[in-house]
Amino acid sequence: MSTTAEPQTHTPSRLRCPQAKELESLANLVRSVEETPDPIPTTIRGTIPTWINGSFLRNGPGKFEFGKDRYTHWFDGMAMMHRFHIHEGRVTYSSRFLRSDSYVQNSEKNRIVVSEFGTLAMPDPCKNIFARFFSRFQIPKATDNASVNFVKYKGDYYVSTETNYMRRIDPRSLETKEKVDWSQYIAVNSATAHPHYDREGATYNMGNSYGRSGFYYNVIRVPPPEEKAAMEDSADLTGAKVICSIRAAEPRKPSYYHSFVMSENYIVFVEQPIKLDLLKFMLYRIQGKSFHKVMSWEPQYGTIFHLVDRHTGKESQVKYCAAPMFMLHQINAFEDNGFLVMDMCCGDDGEVIGDFTLENLRRDSGEEVDKFYNSLCRNLPRRYVLPLTVDEQTPLNQNLVTLHNYKATAKKTKPGEVYMTHEELHSDELLQYGGLEFPQINYERCNGRPYRYFYSCGFGHVFSDSLLKMDVHTKELKVWRYPGLYPSEPVFVASPKATEEDDGVVLSVIITPREEKSTFLLVLDAKTFTELGRAEVPVNIPYGTHGVFNEMG
Repeated sequence: MSTTAEPQTHTPSRLRCPQAKELESLANLVRSVEETPDPIPTTIRGTIPTWINGSFLRNGPGKFEFGKDRYTHWFDGMAMMHRFHIHEGRVTYSSRFLRSDSYVQNSEKNRIVVSEFGTLAMPDPCKNIFARFFSRFQIPKATDNASVNFVKYKGDYYVSTETNYMRRIDPRSLETKEKVDWSQYIAVNSATAHPHYDREGATYNMGNSYGRSGFYYNVIRVPPPEEKAAMEDSADLTGAKVICSIRAAEPRKPSYYHSFVMSENYIVFVEQPIKLDLLKFMLYRIQGKSFHKVMSWEPQYGTIFHLVDRHTGKESQVKYCAAPMFMLHQINAFEDNGFLVMDMCCGDDGEVIGDFTLENLRRDSGEEVDKFYNSLCRNLPRRYVLPLTVDEQTPLNQNLVTLHNYKATAKKTKPGEVYMTHEELHSDELLQYGGLEFPQINYERCNGRPYRYFYSCGFGHVFSDSLLKMDVHTKELKVWRYPGLYPSEPVFVASPKATEEDDGVVLSVIITPREEKSTFLLVLDAKTFTELGRAEVPVNIPYGTHGVFNEMG
């Protein structure tokens, strides 16, 4: 069933941002590197505040071939974990490849034996022709190459991707510990790499399940750690449970999702029109196609927001709809006088995910890379406002958003259905930085609560080429940007005596394709967005995905 949507006409974000000319090649940012298992010192320029005490942990792809076999998609590269340990104004750096089953088996055979998102493992050439033929008909096992994020459950760190497998990690040594299969604890066959944490220490996530009764998106809750559990050095997801199962609007075409929305009392699952074709999924191994070929952008389905009470697990009967949009990362959400305010990075075109092939990312400088970049969707911050009290008495076709200074609308279009339009959470100035992604807030203080600032990457190139601080009250920007420097997702660390939301620093790893071994950890004053110091690392680091700051050090 497609949603009955009022058309929300606006120029696609890609056309509102300036077209790029003469972009440089980023091939050097997506090549294999060596690991640095023992911590090495860095050279400090400027000052690293002495109150920062802990480790900045990062994840991302770091190896793109085994023997003569090459991965075809950036997401497929083997997970590499990075640790910048900061103590008394000094910084050391170390890195390790995740010793996943995928990495170990590929290394032993010196070829790709485990299929990834965009690369299909070929049958073993040593097997006879019949064995090779029948191996095509086996559904490939999910990979445990957890290259997306560092996540926490019950006080333990794990690295995660979007399959049912995670790996527990020692955050000090980056040593790989045991493999954890979600399906051994609860009836789901995947989980996102972007869980949320509440103030009591519980962790929330989303996972899929499918069976005879259809396809479901499940809200998962993992309880806080117990005191005695800290004594045992083993993975512990006991007590994990599914608190709500949301039926897919299209049972044969469920939506792809990368994260979800959480406020103090609610979870919102955004069912977007990037669809997974389950029939194609079953056939893709037989046809010799990789996984990203089963995803498609189908805007006719629009967007559905599923509202769930976080405490009772009850799903609202009201169907909240919006024009088709694509969302990877939410910024924050909070409740305000009977409304749920949701801020997200959104695009108008969801065909982008399959485009990040290594062939595209390694295009030559100039026309080749310009053409690719100019074809990509630009994500911009949007605000949706969802009315929490909609019933039979709610009038039809009237804007229900009565909050002062909010431009988003929500109208009840028929019984049990509300159609929402968004407010642009930015001024035109943002367009010249190519939109933004990788949003981060002062999470401990503001997650699920009213907030004022978020930090993100600007995308004036295929990979981020600026750091941005956005004031959501005034829509003003502060920017850090230098030619040839490509920052990672900015992570906020609050100062110990913070009184204001932006008292602290922002950490980001800066890499460049222009010079060998010239990576550095950048430390910005979060309030002024000016550089305090940098820690220069004498090794190459590839472009990564997500990271966290671990105060334990």
